[in-house]
Order: sequence, then C-alpha cells, then structure tokens
Amino acid sequence: MQIYLDYSATTPPRSEAITQVEAILKQQWGNPSSLHNWGQQAATILETARWQVANLINAPSADSIIFTSGGTEADNHALLGIARSYSKPQHLIISSVEHSAISETAQILAQSGWQVTILPVNRQGRVTPLELKAAIRPNTSLISIIYGQSEIGTIQPIEELAKIAQAEGVLFHTDAVQVAGRLPLDVQRLGVDLLSLSAHKIYGVQGAGALYVRPGVEIAPLLAGGGQERRLRSGTQAVPAIAAFGIAAEWAATEIATETPRLRGLRDRLFDLMADCPYLIPTGDRLYRLPHHVSFIVTDPFNQKVSERITGKTIVRQLNLAGIGISAGSACHSGKLSPSPILLAMGYSENEALGGIRLTLGRETTLEDIEWTAMVLKQVLGRLMPQLECVGC
Repeated sequence: MQIYLDYSATTPPRSEAITQVEAILKQQWGNPSSLHNWGQQAATILETARWQVANLINAPSADSIIFTSGGTEADNHALLGIARSYSKPQHLIISSVEHSAISETAQILAQSGWQVTILPVNRQGRVTPLELKAAIRPNTSLISIIYGQSEIGTIQPIEELAKIAQAEGVLFHTDAVQVAGRLPLDVQRLGVDLLSLSAHKIYGVQGAGALYVRPGVEIAPLLAGGGQERRLRSGTQAVPAIAAFGIAAEWAATEIATETPRLRGLRDRLFDLMADCPYLIPTGDRLYRLPHHVSFIVTDPFNQKVSERITGKTIVRQLNLAGIGISAGSACHSGKLSPSPILLAMGYSENEALGGIRLTLGRETTLEDIEWTAMVLKQVLGRLMPQLECVGC
C-alpha cells in the first residue's frame, strides 16, 4: 500500500496539466517573443495562462502576473526587486516563521546595509498585529509575512496585517504558495501589494511560479536580458510549465469549494485519531490552519531522552519503509541534523525542534489512507519508544 502525504512539498501533476505540456512540446513549442506564427501561438498560450492565474487570485489585471521559475524566485524578486528600487538601504520587516526563500533573502539584504526586523510569533506560530504596528519605522519600505506556514500549517491574519501596512504607507508582500488552491485567494480583498505562487503546489508541474505585483507598484528586475515579463523577468518563458500552471489554476478555482472542506475533514480526522498517542504533540494553530495540514513533534512522555535519538527524520524513514510518504521539519547539513528554525521561533527546545513531522493531504487522499496512516504511525512510535504503551497500538 502506497500513501503519499507530502502535498506541501509537491503535488502530482493533474492529467489535464500533463496533457497540456505534451501538446505544447509536440506542436506549440515556439518562442513567445517571436513574431511568426509559431511564436504567436506560444504567446497566446502564455497570455491565456496569465489570465487563468490572475483569475485564481482575483488580480485586477492579468498584466499584474509576472511568471517566474517557482515560488522561491517569486519570493526573492519581491524582496530584492523592491530593495533595488531604492537608492539606499531601508527597513524590512519579516516574521520569524518565514520560508527560507524569504529569511535568507532578508539576510542578504541585511548584509548590504538594510535594517531587518524579525517579528516574533506565539506558541502557535502567529504574528501579533500590534507587534507589527509597533515595528514599523519611518524608513520601513516593505513587510513580508508568510500566509500559510508550510511546516506547522498556521495561517496568518494577512488582511489585518496588510491594512496596518497600508495605513502606514508601507508595501506588503505575502508568500501564498501553500494557500493557493486550498483557500480562496483575493488579492484585492487582502490588500496585498505583492504575492508569491508556485505551480507545483497546485497540481501543475515543477518549474513555474508567479509574482503578483499590484498595478502601480514599482519593482526592479533581477535579470537582465530580453525584457520578457514586462521587462521584469528576462529570459524565454517556460511555456509548457506555465501553460500547465494556468490549467492547474483554473481547475483549482473550480474545485476549491468542494475540495477545501473535504481536506479539512480529513485533516481533523487524522488529528483526532492521533489524539490518544502520548508520543506526539500537535504543532501550529488548530483554528487558523491550512485545511490539508497536520503536524506534530515527536516527544518522550517519560522524559528519558529517548526522543533525542528518535527525530522527525527517524519517523519519516520508518513510515517510508511502510509505504507512507511524509516529511520532517529539521534539516541535515554536512551530516549533522539541525533543529527546525520554525519550531525554535515558536519557543520549542532544540531537542523538540528536531522532532517535527508533517503530514499533508491532497486530491488523492482518502479516509482509508488517513486511518491506515494513523494505525501505522502509532505502531512505529510504540515500537521505537516501548517504555509506554501507545493507546490504540
């Protein structure tokens, strides 16, 4: 039995997206910047996808969508593009639970003279609006707060945070990579100036993403070259991947009304099934949470330091042997396991921050998958930490 529960890492391309890619590679492979028929066919495909992605987030204009290679480039462009539009360093605000595409880019800006404020979060991983307001300075030029956190599932109050930024005349960016296709997205209601998306998180193919730039916002390009994407992102566009992105966005907009509550029900069922297992501590906010996201910290209730040897990576490997794919929050660098910076920012200890696991659900996830996974996970935990019988094992 094979069960994939790592949809926050990537989603399997939907058949309609694959069909679109195959058709373009075989028949419509022109360069969209070329003036002949081959090029113009590709250009039409490109602009169709731009409208499809714009519609997914209710963008005021398709021209506000800048295609990128993925969410990471979109995040980088948001921060560096705004930074390069200033003649001297300014002030940037991010949260302590950002994706590394934001946090590491912020470090680069700090090294070049920018002042960077990193907002703390509560135990559930949420930013407090009052702390954001207090952090704004006269030279604050950009605020970037992630919408849905990929590791712990917490959703931020983006609309409220963006209103604070707008009242202070500060640009606001959000990384919505995990939210797209799972919750309704309306950039006009949210009041954001920039927003990042990724195709392969909504059943498109890897290699395409987008940055929404509100009309009127000035942002500098990162790449020099042919001036594609309104001169903001030079380089011949990856038409097959972008076309698949458009198809995936169109289907996401159609299916979200039924898929979101279905995922939320499966998510809550998995939390309930694991509630009697003493080896797991739920992480993130249960109320303000991505509908497809379940996360825990592996713990030792007897405090006998067993969990120092049993990390999130251990659980990932054990479930993989059972045919179940999940992920862990800690990372391995040069052979040494590093604690999750997200869990550390939420106040967990270094040992606890090594024990994070994430199970994320998707279109192909069934109730039977959830129930089987819960049973296997309990068995694995009971076998690895046998000093306490896991209820239901």
